Amino acid sequence: MALVTCVNVLVKLQGQSLPALQLVFLRALIGLVVILPMVWIRRDELRRMAAPWRNACRVACNAAALSLNFYALTLLPLALVNAVGFTRPPVAMLLAALLLGERIARPQWVGLVLGLGGVAIIAAPGQSALGPVPLAGLGAAALSVVFGAMATIQTRALRHESTMVMMLFYTAGLCLFTGGPALALWVPLAPSTWLPVLAIGVLAQVAQLCFLRAYRAAPASLLSPVSYVSLLFATAAGWIVFAERPGLAFAGGAGLVILGAALNFRARPK
Repeated sequence: MALVTCVNVLVKLQGQSLPALQLVFLRALIGLVVILPMVWIRRDELRRMAAPWRNACRVACNAAALSLNFYALTLLPLALVNAVGFTRPPVAMLLAALLLGERIARPQWVGLVLGLGGVAIIAAPGQSALGPVPLAGLGAAALSVVFGAMATIQTRALRHESTMVMMLFYTAGLCLFTGGPALALWVPLAPSTWLPVLAIGVLAQVAQLCFLRAYRAAPASLLSPVSYVSLLFATAAGWIVFAERPGLAFAGGAGLVILGAALNFRARPK
């Protein structure tokens, strides 16, 4: 959580002068260099790829989600983007019901309503609990959740795929999908941006490795509540770095978002 918050802070800072797509491409390119030694050591796993086209679809959705998320970070308060991100699990649940015919329990519907209601309180039209909210930023954050939820559904279908295949496909796929648009929008990097951009790529890749190891070492029932700490990290970072001052409305809305996410998680099918 701490690494992801650091990445988001750096993206918000660098996003004022660099296009979001360029940042996503550089993040993926640096991450690919970081994992290449590991890929070479475990290259035998790459021969057991089960569903290349489904992997490609997953990466395309992730590329859209990450690009939109980076763009939203340049326009919105950190804590608001983080809070909107908590609606991804219930949105994924809704899409799974529509696309895969999965059954949704009544408590999960309640969790979905609570989460969306909390986001509505935090991001009230025109003036949110953290200051003015550009509609473009809010729309980008919402679309990021939708594409991220679609990627989650694809990941669920690939649960038997090798971890190394998933990670390599994700990082290399991000480079492929964002490379062309990034070059079209390319802004030359000033010397002062080299270190922050390098940090974005390295920290993001290390964070991904940490998540993969955490979910292999501990059950989701233990890790899911820990993810709520990310909202505290994002709020603190926004306060310290960007002078984003949350109030009672934000606290109330964030509480509903977390309550909805917790209810949705506890009510999910075992």
